[in-house]
Amino acid sequence: MNEILEKIEKATHIVLISHVNPDADSLGSASAMYTFLLQKHKKVSWFCKSEQINQKLSFLPWFEKIKSTFPLSGDLAISLDCANEKRLGVQVECDLINIDHHISNTNYGNLNFVQPDFISTTAVLYNFFKASSAKINIKIATALYAGILDDSDAFLSQNVDGTTFATVSELIELGAEHQLCNKKVLKSVSLASLRLKSVMFKNMTLEQDAKVAVFCVSEEEMRATGALGVDCEAPLKESLHLPNVKVALLLRQKKNFTIKGSLRSNFGVDVSKIATRFGGGGHVYRAGFEIDEIISLEEVKIKILDLLEKEL
Repeated sequence: MNEILEKIEKATHIVLISHVNPDADSLGSASAMYTFLLQKHKKVSWFCKSEQINQKLSFLPWFEKIKSTFPLSGDLAISLDCANEKRLGVQVECDLINIDHHISNTNYGNLNFVQPDFISTTAVLYNFFKASSAKINIKIATALYAGILDDSDAFLSQNVDGTTFATVSELIELGAEHQLCNKKVLKSVSLASLRLKSVMFKNMTLEQDAKVAVFCVSEEEMRATGALGVDCEAPLKESLHLPNVKVALLLRQKKNFTIKGSLRSNFGVDVSKIATRFGGGGHVYRAGFEIDEIISLEEVKIKILDLLEKEL
């Protein structure tokens, strides 16, 4: 941690990186770090390769500062919640600090601060700020709370413990706008996401004695509904509440007809093992991967179901 603070002190222009298709944890981490760096009077930029970012997260401080072009003058980059270099969406030429909580993190940075025992990268940052005696103001507290809320699945995750509640309790005391976060992160929906949800549940299949819920979403269906990739998350999570379902699998066809895969589980099934087989990673109960070749959804589905059958 001291090395990270030294790097920050010496840097002239720091670029924060949120991963492609960012969630509230990646954006919340970058938002909180943005405020922290401004407190240190640093020049800071915020980069995310994805040009379409879920607008329900636009309440996060400094959201309007996000740019999809990496600034050439940056002499230090800090990636937040990015498990591997591919998730950065850019080839970083300057020194890179990697701050994350994924157990599958590849330690790709010049400095790596990876804490897999933490429920979110925002939780990692909370402890980082506390240890460095940083002033956690309303902006930082709100951004950190939003990330913990999302990555803990609204405190329903099996990884939630007393430490999680102690952290959010202190963040609320420090001024975190928790009601705003709850409304935006948990309840805010777009018309496109509702249209997509109806399509996904209509086409959902239950496999392997109803232990696996499978969603296959074509590029045409994404285009017809106008939804974003992140809009697939809600149906995926909700399917885990069905009787007998232990694993939820999403296979989404992207615009270039490659495939993005997401896996969610409960009852002790480690889906990160399967994601790793396809070059991805993540957590025990939440993992993802991408297949960069042109391949049918059905073909990938069969391969993954074969692997899941062994796990189940």
